[in-house]
Amino acid sequence: MSAATPAEITLQIGQPYGGGYFNGIVRDPDTGLEYRTITAGAEHELVGPWGEYGVKIEGADSFTDGRANTEAMAAAGSPLAQKVLALNIGGHSDWAIPARDQQELQYRHFKPTTEENWAGRRDGDNPNSVPPGLLYSEEDPVQTVHEAFQAGGAEAFRDTWYWSSTQRSAYSAFFLYFEGGIQLDDAKHHELRVRPVRSELIQ
Repeated sequence: MSAATPAEITLQIGQPYGGGYFNGIVRDPDTGLEYRTITAGAEHELVGPWGEYGVKIEGADSFTDGRANTEAMAAAGSPLAQKVLALNIGGHSDWAIPARDQQELQYRHFKPTTEENWAGRRDGDNPNSVPPGLLYSEEDPVQTVHEAFQAGGAEAFRDTWYWSSTQRSAYSAFFLYFEGGIQLDDAKHHELRVRPVRSELIQ
């Protein structure tokens, strides 16, 4: 994660900032520290397998620290993670595959479609966002108000699966399906999309 930035910076969801677009705040459950989360533009999406199927990667289990997860993935040989770590966007080189709770904010605030949400499991449950995210209903969240992120817009997420960097087991990692917000885990060797994020400590 990057160096601390002042708390008095006031940002609106969707505002261009820090090489991408501000999309919320995540609190570290261990330290209580809060971080701004910035989502990269659509042109920086990547596609690939999460990692090697059947291999448990130590240090890739955080629900809030995508950078730590991604560094652990890269050290274990993940080409996808290595490509994300090599990104330099807007002068920032601290990009990562989003952790599960960082990724949830991408859907909550940048939902591309008008489709109903999945609402049968714990989709949307995000105790580490600020404020904490509640379970999705079929109607909430609604399509994003930010036109660039609406379906067909220049920054829109596609109606498909996106990896998070949060490992579920030796065989799977968490993903989010951007057509309806379902959060599940999938086999690590499958090729899914990634929309990078970066974080800034708020002090």
